[in-house]
Amino acid sequence: MNKERLHYGSDQSGLICAYLFTGQEAGKALRGDEVLQYLDQAQSLAPTHFIWLHFNLANASTEKWLREHSQSPEEFYESLHQGSRSTRIEHADQHLIAIVNDVLHDFSFDPSEIATLWLNVSRNMMISTRRKPLKSVDHLRNAVNAGEIFHSPMELLTHLLRDQADVLTGIVRDATTKIDEVEDHLLAERLSRKRANLGELRRLLVRLQRLLAPEPAALFRLLQKPPAWMADNDVHELRQSTEEFSVVLSDMASLQERIKLLQEEIAAHVGEQNNRSLFVLTIVTVLALPINITAGLMGMNVGGIPWAQDENGFWIVVALISLITAIAAWVARHFKNKD
Repeated sequence: MNKERLHYGSDQSGLICAYLFTGQEAGKALRGDEVLQYLDQAQSLAPTHFIWLHFNLANASTEKWLREHSQSPEEFYESLHQGSRSTRIEHADQHLIAIVNDVLHDFSFDPSEIATLWLNVSRNMMISTRRKPLKSVDHLRNAVNAGEIFHSPMELLTHLLRDQADVLTGIVRDATTKIDEVEDHLLAERLSRKRANLGELRRLLVRLQRLLAPEPAALFRLLQKPPAWMADNDVHELRQSTEEFSVVLSDMASLQERIKLLQEEIAAHVGEQNNRSLFVLTIVTVLALPINITAGLMGMNVGGIPWAQDENGFWIVVALISLITAIAAWVARHFKNKD
């Protein structure tokens, strides 16, 4: 059982956790009834006060509860049911609707272990929903529980994006280690199953690249025309996190290219080994050909077989076969050296 399911199970409404931030102290955990009270007075909260609600979308009650209590725009609910999972961020009635892709909490380099986080960010609230436990959200919750102070929902979002970049950096670092290991095996000519390992890594990186590549562009478009309630400091921090994320994506693209070149080198190495094995098999077949032909001819039950009555006939045949085999071996060696 993974960590988030073990410690952060959702309630009947699908709420996993909720925090109230005042801008001056660490986030305060809220119970379900307290969340409803703050939602009722959300519009009258002080400018420095905001809340973060995190939901489990796998709970069938989550969407119904959000529609009844959160006053989220319809675009947010539409994004929950859209087939596309590519990262994007867009405005909707003074809300930011974001779709962010992340890896599962117990990530094991499986391309299927990538899931989506949906976000609705406004002046005094951030709502996040997911169907499976995700690493970046867990890192953000750990930061809140550890007492880190946040001054706005955008600071939460920025921290989440940086956590996402840190997770990707870890994936790239671990993948680089695996690729280094494959390279070492290649140089030592001990490949075993390493080609399959490279294929899995490349599929993972390609899928991550495809899902995450639109994120920097979406954030830069947002930064060109941010919401009115978004502070200048939040814009600056978000721009920095976007640049960091772009660097990670660049490293990921470089790693994909390295895997591709390594796969080509391994394929060439395997092809060379196969050609060498085929050449040895051909030489053995050619060298065995004289004795096979002679045995076949001498074994025919017909008259006129030479040296049949000669007491030295066997040795004469052996000498002829040895001579022909030696000539064939010389010819094969000559062609090998010529190549």
